[in-house]
Amino acid sequence: MRIQVYGLYNAEPFQRPLEVITGLFFEEYELLFEPVAAADLVVTFSLHGEETGIVTGMLIETASSREWKGEYRVDLRPYLSEKERLKQWKNAVSHVYLTLFQQYTGLVQPWGILTGVRPVKLLHQHLRSGLTKVEAHRTLREDYLVAEEKIQLMQDIVDRQLTVVPDLYDLAHEVSIYIGIPFCPTKCAYCTFPAYAINGRQGSVDSFLSRLHYEMQAVGQFLKERGVNITTIYYGGGTPTSITAEEMDALYETMYESFPNMERVREITVEAGRPDTITPEKLNVLKKWKIDRISINPQSYIQETLQAIGRHHTVDETMEKFHLARQMGMNNINMDLIIGLPGEGIEEFNYTLAETEKLMPESLTVHTLSFKRASEMTKNKEKYKVADREEISEMMKSAQNWTKRNGYVPYYLYRQKNILGNLENVGYALPGKESIYNIMIMEEQQSIIGLGCGASSKFVHPKTRAITRFANPKEPKVYNENFVHYTEEKLKMMDQLFQ
Repeated sequence: MRIQVYGLYNAEPFQRPLEVITGLFFEEYELLFEPVAAADLVVTFSLHGEETGIVTGMLIETASSREWKGEYRVDLRPYLSEKERLKQWKNAVSHVYLTLFQQYTGLVQPWGILTGVRPVKLLHQHLRSGLTKVEAHRTLREDYLVAEEKIQLMQDIVDRQLTVVPDLYDLAHEVSIYIGIPFCPTKCAYCTFPAYAINGRQGSVDSFLSRLHYEMQAVGQFLKERGVNITTIYYGGGTPTSITAEEMDALYETMYESFPNMERVREITVEAGRPDTITPEKLNVLKKWKIDRISINPQSYIQETLQAIGRHHTVDETMEKFHLARQMGMNNINMDLIIGLPGEGIEEFNYTLAETEKLMPESLTVHTLSFKRASEMTKNKEKYKVADREEISEMMKSAQNWTKRNGYVPYYLYRQKNILGNLENVGYALPGKESIYNIMIMEEQQSIIGLGCGASSKFVHPKTRAITRFANPKEPKVYNENFVHYTEEKLKMMDQLFQ
């Protein structure tokens, strides 16, 4: 599909939003801002107005000469800076563009023009600005074209988050800690996380862990000196339980020795996502350090699917390791499921939900498959056939009905590029078992300090709420060689934040 766009005299600021919206309707497309001889569709914009911005648009299908029209008006008076006004123009153009293509294709996009990762954060912002729920919802519906069902989902999540973390808006003086362990038993076909097969890498693992201990000690000392407390700690990766029980024990000992006021930390999570990494010895280490929130991720209960996506554990092993963790006192277990895995439809996903019901984990994150650019699955789409938009939507509805029937409530949500069906990933939990870290990382109300390989730090200024990012290297070799530099750079940024 070749689409010619006219009328945007400085097209560059509008190009990315229009590309993202186009991708919601067409898998293969070419968006052109310079005139070409042959285009399948022509979209012409007109932008004018100083106090009230008016955007009109027309879409013409060249083969049939059929036309579709749209218009949107925005009050520009509250926006004084050029940056703020440009943002409003971009939203207005996106509004008209989405409207035209919804008319042309008959496809309604439930998230409207919201293409970012964190739609719930927008609702938080509206409510904190003084808007009532009715006003905030009207803005989402009319200005952003969000469907009513998604607005209600967002509101349910906001309400739940403020129940779980009543002081959510007042935690900028604290931080949370993310610790990245970049090793897994094998690499999954859909994965783009910094994860490296651990077999044969013991030298690299040893080197990495010694550097990670250094980074934890240095950051911990800074936090102690500045009187900055920690809200949550999250071990991710990779699979943090890929390392040995002895290595885990040493890591948690450094955590307790280095970090300030560990008794005030609200939650510690360790991802044990791959069941094939879980052993009684490792569970004993977790119990020793009073860590009982873990993830055991089946993704699917279809054995053929697990083999297709490169997970080398069995369905039975998932069940066995879950029961083992339960027997050894783990009382806050999360499980991840993925909608739209290759070869799976509604029947297979409903089977996975039925198997999950036999276990009843405290929380369940339902992911919609995303074709991430660097993943094996994206590079070989012909090999990995997935369900269509309608079937994906039905699977999501099955998950919503199943969680509601079993007493789970939605408490966080995020979206990704190239996500199937233009849907979302939703975290559900039994009331009182929500992950505080997941809330903090999604709603960006405080700084998250990333330690370890591939870990990204997100610094949220306590007063202005401006966000600055800083990432550690993804490659273990690069991290091992440059850990002092990256630690020092991070400490400098923390120094500016917590003066």
